Amino acid sequence: MAPLKSRLIDLIERDGPMRLDRFMESCLLDTQDGYYNRDAPIGVAGAFTTAPEVSQMFGEIIGLFLAKAWLDQGAPSKFALVELGPGNGTLMADLLRAAKSVPGFVEASELLLVERSRTLKDRQLRSLRPHAPAWAESVEELPELPLFLVANEFFDALPIRQFRRCGNGWEEMLVACVDSRFELSPSVPREFAPLDCRLADTREGDIVELREHAAPISKRIAEAIRQFGGVALIIDYGDSKSLGDTFQAVDSHSPAHPLREPGEADLTAHVDFGALGRSAATSAAVTPLVPQGVFLERLGITERAQALARSLSGAELDEHAAAHRRLSHPDEMGGLHKSLAIYPRNAPVPPGFAL
Repeated sequence: MAPLKSRLIDLIERDGPMRLDRFMESCLLDTQDGYYNRDAPIGVAGAFTTAPEVSQMFGEIIGLFLAKAWLDQGAPSKFALVELGPGNGTLMADLLRAAKSVPGFVEASELLLVERSRTLKDRQLRSLRPHAPAWAESVEELPELPLFLVANEFFDALPIRQFRRCGNGWEEMLVACVDSRFELSPSVPREFAPLDCRLADTREGDIVELREHAAPISKRIAEAIRQFGGVALIIDYGDSKSLGDTFQAVDSHSPAHPLREPGEADLTAHVDFGALGRSAATSAAVTPLVPQGVFLERLGITERAQALARSLSGAELDEHAAAHRRLSHPDEMGGLHKSLAIYPRNAPVPPGFAL
């Protein structure tokens, strides 16, 4: 039996069923056996591929988005360029390469990566060493500077709690252990004040997922933007509210059972963008939610794809066309993934979000 699985079984046998968010955090970030501390958690050799690994175009578009927002806010002479959950560093490398075309942007930036995985920090350093990156454990360590931030597929990996509507109360789905196998088991129904607002739009048996760490992160980012200026771009899969069981796992680019082998698969759930937006709106302006494909098209991904295609042929051209479709088509990432931006109330609407 794998060491992490054995430790989790021991904890559950000692303390009783475990909250799902605590189980997720152990599976993903355990310092010895967590998924994100494996040798290659992301990319072709890992469990899943993110948009930056699909094509350089994704990072390039985001680089130009941030540079344009920087210009729109007066091109501050020093700012924090921040990525939450930077993976292998691919997005940031592509972003910085494209942003070099905007004079002064890269030179004014101080690169900060919010990352807890020691394995991924090593990979990020290899990708970004010329840009002298610094690391932080959380958004509580953001510097007192204008903040130009991107979070791509970051919030989906934050641990969730899962609740099932039962009358006017909620059963929390907990991780139990039966014959050395993990399974979800409901708690005794009870009232739960943080979900009182969902009683009006849910029915008996509906599942609602709650990320307790997500709203405080969004609020902290918005407060920094209120104080110092900047913009935050959040791209992830999800929708305007949580409804239904979206807890899932991916291993070797295929769906897996999320409870079967702790630490061996990536665990995620859809993002409640409404909760992120409400939290941020107490301090800053928040854009409407825009599908990733629409956002990328507004910023010129088709023109960029056509320019790159001119030097390609055969299988390379086919792969390039497939990558463009995957990123932007409404039946693929373009529809499933959404984008949202946070910006100062007195600043122009960020590019790609104006109607």
